[in-house]
Amino acid sequence: MTTETLRKWADLLVDYCVQIKPGETVLIASETTAEPLARLTAEAAIKRGALPIIRLEIPGMTEYLIRHGSLDQIRHVHVSTYADASSADARIRILAESQVKTETDPEKKAIYEKAREPLRHLMAGRRWALTQFPTETYAQLAGMSMQDYESFVTSAMYLDRDDPVAAWQELGRRQAKVIERVKVASKIRLVAEGTDLTLDVTGRTWINSDGRRNMPSGEVFTGPHENSAQGRLHCARPVLRDGVRLEGITLTFEKGKVVEAAATVGQDYLRAMIAMDEGASFVGELGLGLNDGIDRFSGSILFDEKIGGTAHVALGSSYPETGGTNRSALHWDFIIDLRDGGKILADDSVVCENGLWRID
Repeated sequence: MTTETLRKWADLLVDYCVQIKPGETVLIASETTAEPLARLTAEAAIKRGALPIIRLEIPGMTEYLIRHGSLDQIRHVHVSTYADASSADARIRILAESQVKTETDPEKKAIYEKAREPLRHLMAGRRWALTQFPTETYAQLAGMSMQDYESFVTSAMYLDRDDPVAAWQELGRRQAKVIERVKVASKIRLVAEGTDLTLDVTGRTWINSDGRRNMPSGEVFTGPHENSAQGRLHCARPVLRDGVRLEGITLTFEKGKVVEAAATVGQDYLRAMIAMDEGASFVGELGLGLNDGIDRFSGSILFDEKIGGTAHVALGSSYPETGGTNRSALHWDFIIDLRDGGKILADDSVVCENGLWRID
């Protein structure tokens, strides 16, 4: 990826995503693999009078800790980590996996996530942005060459546009029309091959995710009523999470809770994650993907959940700004592709069919 593109990306993160101001502290965290983007992001923050805190992680250390550490070591969160989070006005997190993760013990992984739940709540009240730097690992996962994957990332983030900010603002306006259509509905029903799921969204707030937090973004989302999910959800595509490959995932809901979780591959891991805590078996989010710059699945949830013509349902924690109240150390998105025969109904009226929205 060219320095010019990386600089445009850094400017987008600092100016548009977290809107950093002079004198503010911004925490920039990534693996060492993303050092080129982390450096340019820090430089952009300095030029704007901000105070960057840079935290570069050694690839693979979290997985090593979970695999070989004691339970006390896995639960430990150093006081400096809390100090960084509490002192930062904004946080930019750059994902950059440089090696394929190997399968970890799902119970120990659940303990690790649970121990860091307070940290996530601490950061939730601050401005933050999550992005993903292209690596050979991500390219292999997506089945692309590195050059093609870099082009894919550039398109997904609108970095190939003359004015990326203007492109994100235009997407935000289109997404606002979708919100106008769904916010008056009480029930949202998702129908696709193997999926027929109804959720109650009465009185809940829909959020226009136009790139301020996730980069890329391109979705609208809300927090359904916690006891409302009824029906079945099926993920037709393979899912990779924490080095574990899962296939043929089917979740059955009754009165909001997962009562049956099955997978043709990775079932033990799926069930261990859902048993992490009480909230992990309830829906925390309903999202609708609207990014037309992402045209294919890549195996990375940050991109896949934004694909135009898809929907996703997340088990676990809600986003408080939606009105959702579910609490959990888990937040796991399950994607439903609506582009081939799928549809979304709002109070029994079809508002999206075959991935195409019926909005004025």
